[in-house]
Amino acid sequence: MTPSEQSQATRKVCQLAPIVPVIVVKDVAHAAPLAKALVAGGLPALEVTLRTPCALDAIRAMAEVEGGVVGAGTLLTPADVKAAKAAGAKFGVSPGATERLVKACEDEGLPLLPGAATASEVMKLYEIGYDVLKFFPAEASGGAPALRAIGAPIPQVSFCPTGGVSMKNADDYLSLPNVLCAGGSWVAPDAMVQAGDWDGIEALAREAAALPR
Repeated sequence: MTPSEQSQATRKVCQLAPIVPVIVVKDVAHAAPLAKALVAGGLPALEVTLRTPCALDAIRAMAEVEGGVVGAGTLLTPADVKAAKAAGAKFGVSPGATERLVKACEDEGLPLLPGAATASEVMKLYEIGYDVLKFFPAEASGGAPALRAIGAPIPQVSFCPTGGVSMKNADDYLSLPNVLCAGGSWVAPDAMVQAGDWDGIEALAREAAALPR
């Protein structure tokens, strides 16, 4: 799967809803009900970060939830790519990009949303075929003004900003012409997940799904 084909696939994922939940699952028992709540609230694209021991099992469980499109976040190595694909991930997200990571996604056929924070990083990824990227870390890299500035000379590339995005500033990003969606963790706060407050999470998802773009 070429970088261009990968971006075609990730573009479709990004167009599913204005927000992609960035999820950290600490207990695999929470995976399926959490996914059901988010999908019911209108957020079908789910990024499960590979930051916990049960992350791959969580992806397997969420992949069974009807209507969900589950991806793996925090891909750092070729081994991460292979494991994520085997677990049922439909796409991958990385904080940056390396030649080995890109090659692994090509070999495994896993659509990658690679991270970039500067014009040079964007240009390098665009040069090899990626035109849908993750802008990360969004707020620390200058926020919406920085992404708007990058879009002026490089309008061919679209983004999913992640990192510091919240309900308070999501509109700033979603109003930009080069933004397809944004990634955020506020729709699945740890306290609500640990409490099993699936109705509350569904309500947060509905609020996020209603954001204009």
